[in-house]
Amino acid sequence: MNAALKTTRPILSALCAAAVISLAAYSSFAVGADVKVMLSGDQEVPAVNTKATGSGTISVGADKSVSGSVTTTGIAGTMAHIHEGAPGSNGGVAIPLAKNGDNGWSVPAGAKLSDAQYEEFKAGKLYVNVHSAAHPGGEIRGQLKP
Repeated sequence: MNAALKTTRPILSALCAAAVISLAAYSSFAVGADVKVMLSGDQEVPAVNTKATGSGTISVGADKSVSGSVTTTGIAGTMAHIHEGAPGSNGGVAIPLAKNGDNGWSVPAGAKLSDAQYEEFKAGKLYVNVHSAAHPGGEIRGQLKP
């Protein structure tokens, strides 16, 4: 093997590996994103002092379809939504969630984001909010961070 080939082979291997990793990272987002979300009162705007919490997974497909659910504890939720809004700000409802048992909320079948909402999602500007009688504006919230 000549000296030039011995020197360039490791460089080419490293470049190929970097390309494969980059493509894999891009492909997973292009195909869809499963976002784990943790809800708490301190993420509300303004913050809410509560022991209530929630967690779940929201999936957003490349076709802008949305699915998933959250489960709450310590709250008698009256309604829940996915809202538009950056961390530290409130926004309008993007997708209402359906009550699923005592402590669960699910994205309705067939839910989709608009083009603008999908761009907001990619920028981390959507959040899940669970409302209660004590806190009608929202008691616990979790930002969707793709």
